[in-house]
Amino acid sequence: MSAPATNLEPQRGSSFTSPDRPTWELYSQCIHCGLCLNHCPTYRVLGTEMDSPRGRIYQVLLADSGRLEIGDSFVTHLDRCLGCRACESACPSGVHYGRILERARGEIEKNYERPLLARNLRRWFYTSVLGSNGGVVRAARLLRWYQHSGLQRLVRASGVLKLVGLAEVEELSPPIDDDFFFSEYGMMFPAIGERRATVALLGGCIASVAFSDLNRATIRVLRQNGIEVHVPEEQRCCGALQAHGGYLEEARQNARRNIDVFLSGDFDAIVTNAAGCGATLKEYPDLLANEPASAERAQQFTAKVKDISEFLAGIGLRPPRFKLGRKVTFQDPCHLAHGQKIRSAPRELLEAAGAELVEMRHPDWCCGSAGTYNVVQQDLASQILKVKMDEVTETRAEIIATANVGCMLQLRAGVASRGLDMEVRHVVELLDAVY
Repeated sequence: MSAPATNLEPQRGSSFTSPDRPTWELYSQCIHCGLCLNHCPTYRVLGTEMDSPRGRIYQVLLADSGRLEIGDSFVTHLDRCLGCRACESACPSGVHYGRILERARGEIEKNYERPLLARNLRRWFYTSVLGSNGGVVRAARLLRWYQHSGLQRLVRASGVLKLVGLAEVEELSPPIDDDFFFSEYGMMFPAIGERRATVALLGGCIASVAFSDLNRATIRVLRQNGIEVHVPEEQRCCGALQAHGGYLEEARQNARRNIDVFLSGDFDAIVTNAAGCGATLKEYPDLLANEPASAERAQQFTAKVKDISEFLAGIGLRPPRFKLGRKVTFQDPCHLAHGQKIRSAPRELLEAAGAELVEMRHPDWCCGSAGTYNVVQQDLASQILKVKMDEVTETRAEIIATANVGCMLQLRAGVASRGLDMEVRHVVELLDAVY
């Protein structure tokens, strides 16, 4: 299909209504060259222009010019986007596609009425659950009761999940921890040996109820490397899932709280072990761009944010006690490789841990997780995961390493579906093992 014309400028009668609207300055950078197409997971699967970055940007342009309503077609094509931002790595013009997508999704939430059940579930998740740590805890306890009470086994055995098309979604739900990481909020963990730096750790929302051991492993690895670790008590969810879902004001509320909390201490860095969280934390200045009072503090905050692999590779690892000695392939989380442009740091850490690193084909192609994408777009996520698992299998690795909890869940589902004898581990977990 030929590239769309680009001679439309914003006109009166725009379908967009909010201050968060995608701007002409953002989407006019796209020259519609098409270099992004084969880097886009949905375009590779569906082969349709409107499900490519170029096609979605053109639809945004049409909506802003008043020539396309925010209706079913517009929503369908934008909902199908994973937000993986591989197009940004491929783009010669430097288009900030992720910003365009999130702002357009914000317009959808304001100007489009989803079906009643979907609307209520989305509002509950993005506002009631992610809006406070208490909301996360309540939802996690409910899910843990479902998993531990025997109801999960009963429901799975009944076959009702398959009948209603929710079997794959239910299997993706992570086992909920018995001891939430929230119990460590407000605590300080001293450095082992000479103190080299002081950091604040973002606990995360899902990570604090389903990956508590990963957070604890992160603290142990930092301490082994002479880092004093603080876990600020009043921190909240980073806002990534809300921003990706179009709930921009809710994301801003969390951003304001985190900026106040993390800048209240004298920390050398603000560290996260989740690539998706890190990408959003580093983009708080854009999220708060319309709030001059917050802009300077957002810049100060972002200047300190480091992915755990970025921080450790930068400060230099102390030699670990042991060597891993196992064959490992690394899956680049999209928001680490494309969002934060960090590729070498996790590989340097794996090699320092004594891993035999074997690269898969297309390590930076999306696995299909993408926040809540594998829940709301099951079929597409499964097709994208199939390609990923084909390439993982070719490596004959013993361990798939990655650096994002959503990727871990998706890859574990892929390993289970193939019956592969592979572990899925976070880079930090492998470092923890060799210390």
